[in-house]
Amino acid sequence: MSNFVLPPVGFGPGSQPLGDEDAQLEYMPMPQDMHTYAPHVPDVAGDAEQAMALLAEVGEACAQVARDGGSKTFDLTGLDAANLALIKETLGEGEVAVKVWGLPALAAQESVFAGVWRVTGEGVDRIEVAQVPQAARARAFIPRKPAAGAQAPKGVGVVNAPALAVELEERSAHYAAARELHVVNLTLLPHTEPDLLWLDTALGQGSATLLSRGYGNCRVTATALPHVWRVQFFNSMDTLILDTFEVTDMPEVVLAASEDLSDSAERIAEVLEAIR
Repeated sequence: MSNFVLPPVGFGPGSQPLGDEDAQLEYMPMPQDMHTYAPHVPDVAGDAEQAMALLAEVGEACAQVARDGGSKTFDLTGLDAANLALIKETLGEGEVAVKVWGLPALAAQESVFAGVWRVTGEGVDRIEVAQVPQAARARAFIPRKPAAGAQAPKGVGVVNAPALAVELEERSAHYAAARELHVVNLTLLPHTEPDLLWLDTALGQGSATLLSRGYGNCRVTATALPHVWRVQFFNSMDTLILDTFEVTDMPEVVLAASEDLSDSAERIAEVLEAIR
């Protein structure tokens, strides 16, 4: 038998079909819509001295909250249309939005300055400088849908959820702010769709929901169990990629850090200087 071996089919010159030499390679779409800070000098129409003075106070509050913590609020209900328009244009919209149920129901939108929030509701219109609006902390675990706990009816397919609920209830009951963050990662644990539905009933729903936008979205929802949050990350294709429960005061992903607040103080000062 000859030692000569034929080359494999599909390799070498002439083995590939001829095509358009000018054709472009097609790549998978990359993540889009990342929210980043971009300087913007708003247009000033009419007398806007009130708005300018208030924004200066907001900048000072950013530096103070970054240093000392807490929060500072500024009422906007007394401003006329021109001053309110300047405030709105200057603040813009940042990454995090908050919805809080109760009386009154509140909506909060972070501005382009991290840690500076526009909070609105029935009879409410204010700026709040804080890591996160205080109403989201204060009302988070007021039950909008009470937690059924172990009494939640178990349908077919409920397997691992009751054990997870017991773990979360124990962590909630013995929560201490100084303790290390406790995370239950559903993405890495075996579970069924009925497990997730049962957990929703067992843990109930609180009164705060937060949405953080970046490369994709992060949805943070309070349960009716104190200090227990559902934290879900979605990629830019809106596919769920990480599903967790966090036992904490407030998930870090929605908090403005001290460094962010310090940056906001500097950026507000720069915008005011540009306007003047």
